[in-house]
Amino acid sequence: MADLLRVLIERWRQDPGSTYRTWFLWEERLKNFRSIRRGIDQVVQEIDAGTFGNVYKGSSLETIVGSIAEQRQIFKGADHAFLWKPKLRIPDIYEDPGNQRAFGRLLHHCACCSTEREIIAGIEAIDRLKIKGLGPAVANLLYFLHPTLMPAFNTAIVNGFNAVTGSKVKLGRWGEYLAMRAGILSLNRTYRDLLSNDLGAVVGFLFDVGTGRFAAPPVTAEANAREAWLTELSKTRETAKRLEGAMAADREGDRTHTEVQAWLRDLGLALGYQVWVAANDRGRLHGGAALGTGCLERLPASLESVAGAESIRLIDILWLDGARVIAAFEVEHTTSIYSGIVRMLDLALGSDLHAAGGLYLVAPDAREGEVRTQLRRPAFSRVADLQVRFLSYGELERNRDPIARFGTGMKGVQAISRVL
Repeated sequence: MADLLRVLIERWRQDPGSTYRTWFLWEERLKNFRSIRRGIDQVVQEIDAGTFGNVYKGSSLETIVGSIAEQRQIFKGADHAFLWKPKLRIPDIYEDPGNQRAFGRLLHHCACCSTEREIIAGIEAIDRLKIKGLGPAVANLLYFLHPTLMPAFNTAIVNGFNAVTGSKVKLGRWGEYLAMRAGILSLNRTYRDLLSNDLGAVVGFLFDVGTGRFAAPPVTAEANAREAWLTELSKTRETAKRLEGAMAADREGDRTHTEVQAWLRDLGLALGYQVWVAANDRGRLHGGAALGTGCLERLPASLESVAGAESIRLIDILWLDGARVIAAFEVEHTTSIYSGIVRMLDLALGSDLHAAGGLYLVAPDAREGEVRTQLRRPAFSRVADLQVRFLSYGELERNRDPIARFGTGMKGVQAISRVL
């Protein structure tokens, strides 16, 4: 069994359509950790202050869970468990203030602690309260707080775990989740050389088994069963073809994101600015060369020393004049704008960036209405003071060459963008 499982994990890693390739190694995945942690902190603060309210729609919790749900297929539907079901009156954290405060205490406790024992103690404490509808789906929040200790949780991951281990874990109870977690950690230790300290890798593997992309190895040691399974495994490429459309859309999104970053890089350099490309995007290829070619290799010391420096390094494009940031650009092709806004908040609140037109959300023309709607959420209440501007792909593509040839300073970019 063990050797077949190793064969399966190796094949999974090589499959271009696996979650390992499409999500775990996806550059945007890492960018979301800090913003999601900051969003969880905001939820805790609002609950503690009594300003969270009694509805999910439009709340800071919806914003952060929505940001998680948009992290490609593996987290699709992560928001379902938090949606208010009026007939069942679950999850009971909207109408019951005491349960809401207990939920806030759990998030605060897990955000502040650092050990396995402390996290499990927090889970056991809230489990004793038996809050209706507030179960292991919360682990998807906890994963972004402690990715090496807390695995994500959904139906497909549970199904994959049961198929691989022969277990019978069920959805809905914290005790079952903790039992599955112990099994996942054991599995991860056994195949650590093929997986990662970050439990996103192993749960991605279980997700792909649970969705039927790969079949788990047979429990029996009979030669016929082994051979049949290996034959079936060789056919997974045929299954991949059926999913090619979704994979192509993801690749196109990544390509477009990189292309727009390159437009902004080249325009900034043409205007005489120094340019910073997001730390985890510098090596992406565009036009046969790395995206970071000709750009800064380090941020100025004044930015490296601010509290949010880790987040600032991940802003898609910065234009600088010496140590002074002139403009910051976040390219939002299809995903939630939440992470980009948080990175720009870290920059604006931690540096001397000019508030007059220095922050830009760059997105497809058709997303402007969606972006404006998102910014009206309470979670973005501080953004209005920052004069964030919307710059559409269309305006940038049509005007980048004339601005590069005849423009000076920020006037050209401001002329083709609109304050949000």
